[in-house]
Amino acid sequence: MIYKKDANFPYPILTNSSFDYEESEFYFDIELIENSEYYQFVIETTLTSSFIKTLLDLQKVELILIVQAKDNKFYPLKGLNDIIFIPKSRVSLNKRTTLQLQIRAKAQINFSANHELSLFYIQFKDKMNVEKNGTLGFSNIITFDSSNKKSYDLFEKKVDPNLLSEIKIELSTETIVIYYRNEEMQFAGLPHPINNLYVYMGLRTALQQFVLLFAEEGDECVYLNDINTPEEGLYLKLHQLMKQKGVEEISMDNLDAVIYQISDHIITKFTHTVRGLEGSAI
Repeated sequence: MIYKKDANFPYPILTNSSFDYEESEFYFDIELIENSEYYQFVIETTLTSSFIKTLLDLQKVELILIVQAKDNKFYPLKGLNDIIFIPKSRVSLNKRTTLQLQIRAKAQINFSANHELSLFYIQFKDKMNVEKNGTLGFSNIITFDSSNKKSYDLFEKKVDPNLLSEIKIELSTETIVIYYRNEEMQFAGLPHPINNLYVYMGLRTALQQFVLLFAEEGDECVYLNDINTPEEGLYLKLHQLMKQKGVEEISMDNLDAVIYQISDHIITKFTHTVRGLEGSAI
């Protein structure tokens, strides 16, 4: 379980609000990267207790990442800083998802060697034990919110009856604009993925331009970690989206692979939608 409030334990607990330790800092931060298959949690932990750090080094305790959505899932960490890969089939993140680190005993732990406790525990710390699987501490809570997954307003739809073609893709300073010659081509009233082919075309056009703008002279590839972050507009949104989805490089040769990585199966969803409409018409 995740501890959202201070809980009463018959022994000292390391938390950010507890007075059991003279110094009690135990908190973590997470960078979330995702692609179409899995979530990648990049975890950085701050822990002030030398006593707990020693137990970690001796493998007498372990750090556990708890992900609480519809149920609780537990992921052991290899150290204070670690990367956890979780298949999307195993967990669904939403605004009610909370995450916490906990310190669990892998064997019976005695506090006699703990010189960091408050005065209250000094006189009887030798007699205090935590049994295997007991909790020795818990961190801050990180609540997953839709705002954590940056909102990318990448697309606009417009109608222009004077178009010389059925549709037209245009890049504005902020968005990818899909122009339609008439409203019927927008498939209003049909499932949203029916427009995914146009979305695919728009993404490909924008990413082609991204490569042309940010590739070094004589280089055909853009390495996202090596370029300056675009200051604003559409290319900032594309840069942030690719970084969040774990894209490291982009070139004219891997555009389709990048689109697959950042767009969450849009062609598969288009195919399923068309098949569903085809079945309903029979």
